[in-house]
Amino acid sequence: MAAPFDKTDDSVVVIIGTGAGGGVLANELAQKGVSVVSLEAGGRYLPEDYVNDEWESFGQLAWLDPRTTSGDWRVSRDFSGLPAWIVKAVGGTTTHWAGASLRFQDHEWKAKTNYGAVQGANLLDWPIDAAEMAPYYEKAETKLGVTRTGDRTGLPGNNNFKVFEAGAKKLGYNDVHTGRMAINSSEYDGRMACQQTGFCFQGCKWGAKWSSAYTDIPRGEATGNLEVRDRCHVLRIEHGADGRVNGVVYMDKDGVEHKQVARVVCVAGNSIESPRILLNSATAMYPDGMANSSGQVGRNYMRHLTGSVYGIFDKPVKMWRGTTMAGIMQDEVRHDPARGFVGGYELETLGLGLPFMAAFLDPGGWGREFTTALDSYENMAGMWIVGEDMPQETNRVTLNMDVKDQFGMPVANVHYSDHANDRAMRDHAFGRGQAIYDAMGATRTLPTPPYPSTHNLGTNRMSENPRDGVVNRNGRTHDIENLFVSDGSQFTTGAAENPTLTIVALAIRQADHIAAELGRGNL
Repeated sequence: MAAPFDKTDDSVVVIIGTGAGGGVLANELAQKGVSVVSLEAGGRYLPEDYVNDEWESFGQLAWLDPRTTSGDWRVSRDFSGLPAWIVKAVGGTTTHWAGASLRFQDHEWKAKTNYGAVQGANLLDWPIDAAEMAPYYEKAETKLGVTRTGDRTGLPGNNNFKVFEAGAKKLGYNDVHTGRMAINSSEYDGRMACQQTGFCFQGCKWGAKWSSAYTDIPRGEATGNLEVRDRCHVLRIEHGADGRVNGVVYMDKDGVEHKQVARVVCVAGNSIESPRILLNSATAMYPDGMANSSGQVGRNYMRHLTGSVYGIFDKPVKMWRGTTMAGIMQDEVRHDPARGFVGGYELETLGLGLPFMAAFLDPGGWGREFTTALDSYENMAGMWIVGEDMPQETNRVTLNMDVKDQFGMPVANVHYSDHANDRAMRDHAFGRGQAIYDAMGATRTLPTPPYPSTHNLGTNRMSENPRDGVVNRNGRTHDIENLFVSDGSQFTTGAAENPTLTIVALAIRQADHIAAELGRGNL
């Protein structure tokens, strides 16, 4: 464990957040001999602390601070205070993620070039590409122990997968398997194999699933170069007369305010909190918020096109048994505008527990239709749609000056409306998902609109030209040379893949860059 760094030690890199971006970056820098202080708003929980009960776990791990929503998306109507189901704990949302670890398709790095002009969409090419990212993807896959890559075998398929696979094959789909998952199919990296108990969203009791909480964070601490301060909620970033950032102001668990001075600051608070911190850091020099000369901080919020399809059968499926999301069909992930939309989508198995089904399933609300669906829970199979949604400037995170959090800071308002391309893609995916279950003799299929479980992306996007985004190809803000963004908010476009693997690969790459720049005396 690192001895505490002095709050006046201006040699440290301060990282805000300990999830897939911040947690990996902290460890990678610590391994290179860089001094790091990580500030985490949530508490510290390890596998022995996780609760295999959906509501209790939700209370333990979820980010429940106030937020507001607007826009025409269903989440704004039905879950107005909960735009996203993310985690407030050491390890961030890597505690609750399902483990799907997929590389972007080559075409997805250059959406503007490959999709052309899409009316109402703010498409942009990433300033990096598949070839540049390939070695970092490989390092990330090795770190996470991703199945079906390297010589690591795939996970076994549960009943939910078997129904999904057989239906997909009947329709002529070929690219169907139990996924590339950061969940051990056999013992790996000191962590045991998956025991197929389910409850993957509640934190893996076995530690078979990769999470920075019990891999990267303790390894970084073991170097003596990383200090993690949990229950430390960041209020704002501060800067000196030269415009460079010089520290981070936060509240500790006792409500005492501190400032940790810094040589470099990296923001990795997820795509809602990261822009909120930058906007809450406005000063006379940066009146519109930090790193926001382009006006792009908070804009282009993407959450992936999502939705679910459930099928009810005349025999038990027990979809909650086994790995929650070890099942994917990738045939529809291609770019094929003949389907009526640009970009593509994945279909992935999903099994929610009964309490969450009652909260989130909505075939016409709380009526007879709803209760008969829940009566059939044991005979139900489920899948989740993950598709590339269009970045729109108007989909954005702003500060709600009328609502304050427990520290008196304006909360994030998340505004989102579907693009016409998103609606066309969702309709296509609903149709294919229902067809998969119909092919297996489903007595009913239930297409279910999106719920708060999502992938938060964009809001501090990467751009070649400073006018178009917030950070450059290394995640460094265009405006401030010692301020970085290190999470999914730097995504230029969303692609169709679950984003964690890409966030980890970018964090490994960013650590190389920051360490090299520190070594050259440029930071």
